[in-house]
Amino acid sequence: MVPADQGGGVMRADLLSETIAGLDEAVAAVDAFDRALVAGLLRPQPAQAAGLTELADAVAGTPLAARVAEAAEKTAAGAASEDHFIALAAARTALLGSVHDALVSRLDEATGRTRSEETAPPAARRQAANLLVAARSWLSDLARSGWQGIDHDVVSGSAQVVSAMLPDPSLRRLATLLDGFAAELAASCPGASLDRAPERRWGDLWSRAMLLTLPGAVAGPATGTATGRLLPLGVDLQEHATAVQAQVHAVFEPADGAAPRLVRAGVSVPKPDTVVGAGLWQLVRPHMSLLAAVSEGRSMDLAGMPVTAEGDLIWSDEHARPSEPADAFATARVALPSATDAATAPLDRHPARIAVPVFLEGYVAQTDDDALTFTVAGHPLAVDTDRIPTAGPLTPEAVAASGACIGLLRWDAGTYRVQPLAVETTVRKKAVAIHAGGWAGGTTDKAGVKAEKAAIDAVAVLRERAGRLLRK
Repeated sequence: MVPADQGGGVMRADLLSETIAGLDEAVAAVDAFDRALVAGLLRPQPAQAAGLTELADAVAGTPLAARVAEAAEKTAAGAASEDHFIALAAARTALLGSVHDALVSRLDEATGRTRSEETAPPAARRQAANLLVAARSWLSDLARSGWQGIDHDVVSGSAQVVSAMLPDPSLRRLATLLDGFAAELAASCPGASLDRAPERRWGDLWSRAMLLTLPGAVAGPATGTATGRLLPLGVDLQEHATAVQAQVHAVFEPADGAAPRLVRAGVSVPKPDTVVGAGLWQLVRPHMSLLAAVSEGRSMDLAGMPVTAEGDLIWSDEHARPSEPADAFATARVALPSATDAATAPLDRHPARIAVPVFLEGYVAQTDDDALTFTVAGHPLAVDTDRIPTAGPLTPEAVAASGACIGLLRWDAGTYRVQPLAVETTVRKKAVAIHAGGWAGGTTDKAGVKAEKAAIDAVAVLRERAGRLLRK
């Protein structure tokens, strides 16, 4: 039961600080395995063998128990096959999946919302088995060498596999993962010179890639269509050196009167490293009309929009049109509390992927040693200001002066944190709403206009150069 008014909107922040039984032990087992990967599994030392045993013990009461115990024993003896590495990757993934489920269950209790249990069925698409085997072989070589043993010869072994996979849509997800993983490893070669390897991240990438080499691991794309009204809550903009992604979180109200549900619509595009700040919108805006609607504070009417069981809209502008004005904070106050959260696909069950939309108000914002917290009904909640993009009008200062916030609850460094998407605050004695995606559809802000112009010029130059190369 959610209190009607406890100083924090519709969320019970007190539940977020309570200990979750077994969580620390599951994470510790994953960490032990990740440490074993650092020096490699070709000839494991006693400390590495202990890490493998800890992983096996953590899944002793599950259907994976026998296979993982055998895999740990064979790997500790330096006699692991690719099948053994798959079993270890599965155990690691299952443990983090259980952590994800426990954290999400606590969030469901805190928000008072329900969650769908429907997920997409396994894919029936045929995939090139030889390429999957080749990818698995490279990943097994990585596990044997360990992060300290990588060199350019080991890392470059993925190049031919990735090149062969990319033309096949059914393999593109794995190819992209392998390509990015190899690029990170190459930038860190030789591994012997590394002061410290990013153990959790590389363990995540390795285990996920290993499981994606299993035929049918990836679920089918779309499982249905959405017809009704889309009410945006906010935009999460994520930037990488060579890519940018804009993901809109929204409440969808089906036309047939079914219960509203939370959905996402995203667009990802490559980017030059010279395009930064507000210029990023120039790259993603042409691919999704929803961004303009967010910037204008409008809802959208959807007709037959493809949607996955996990709540991801496969966006196509031909299935959407702008509709009536829709204030995001009105949506957060009225529609969000009764919206159903989407299920999570099995391979996506990972603590780092948690991003649950929430609405907070009546909190007290405090800054201590540059760390911002919201005290919600007497309970502190960390605010992740590092995730606020520079490509919008929302700033850490505006968040610190706010009285209401639409955000995404995440799990990071052992605690729940809220990533602000929009806040209500007072500017010059006037109440205003400031959105991270406020410039998604365009801006008249001087700094934003300047950044957008620079982006247009940079992209024009790159297109002209690319055209010249193609003409040669």
